[in-house]
Amino acid sequence: MQQIDAPSRPTLFNWIEIFGLGVIWGASFLTMHLALDGFAPFTVAAGRITLAALALGLLCFVRGLPLPSWHGNSRIWVFAIGMGVFSNVVPFSLLAWAQQHVTSGFAGVSMAMVPLFTLVLAHFLLPGERMTLQRMAGFALGLVGVVLLLGTESLASGGAQLEPVARIVCVLATLSYAIGSMITRRCPPVDPIAFSTLALIASAVTILPLALLVDGPPVAMPPLHALASLVYLGLLPTALATLILVHVIRTAGPTFLTQTNYHVPIWSVIFGTLLLAEPLPPQFLLALGLILSGLMVSRITIRKRQSAAG
Repeated sequence: MQQIDAPSRPTLFNWIEIFGLGVIWGASFLTMHLALDGFAPFTVAAGRITLAALALGLLCFVRGLPLPSWHGNSRIWVFAIGMGVFSNVVPFSLLAWAQQHVTSGFAGVSMAMVPLFTLVLAHFLLPGERMTLQRMAGFALGLVGVVLLLGTESLASGGAQLEPVARIVCVLATLSYAIGSMITRRCPPVDPIAFSTLALIASAVTILPLALLVDGPPVAMPPLHALASLVYLGLLPTALATLILVHVIRTAGPTFLTQTNYHVPIWSVIFGTLLLAEPLPPQFLLALGLILSGLMVSRITIRKRQSAAG
């Protein structure tokens, strides 16, 4: 088995990256809603992935950065394809189907399961990422905060016939995200931009036929706001976010990255309040306190271990 170095202590730049991902992905709830006004769910997923692949491909061209060739780099290709499939194609497709049958609140809460799956997988697959009581306590606090933020009604049944199956599918999507993080962390050394581009190209090649098979080609010109939203989804929550998450995973570890899953609901509520005039939940500050406490608790063991090692 390939020897993987333990992640370094998260830097200030890593924390800024986590903050940025929370803002970008938090805003994606609004733009996803707008994009669905003109596109079918699988078409939205395929569109954002394809736009992201084109954007990063252009970035590589401008920088004169070649993608790893298959000859001599086949392992990197395998990891890039795995990352693209498990971090993009599978979860995007599963959630696109599941959100037709479950409430958006439940889908939001289910994303907070990503840290749990990542803790378990990292414990067995990555050195320096062992599961501890402090990490489990931090996860529990964060999850309680997310549920409190979205309200217990987010866990209530929507009454759809396929809802029980769809709830399981949501959980499987979070497991797929966790697997994608493990694949990214275990990849051999490679330029992160080239790796991200290769992963998105693999994702686009995989999901485009799926979208055409399930949704078919668009039959009418979508409204301008739907097109603009799809462009946003492709450039920020997919292209830019892929660059950021790859860098965070490779430098600070996948467990550190999962803290973003607690930030996203906070920002989605903030954007909904500011841009859609939605009422701010009265429990917002309490939920925010629990989520931040969970983040702090989950980092205690890491700081102690790294201080002792130094």
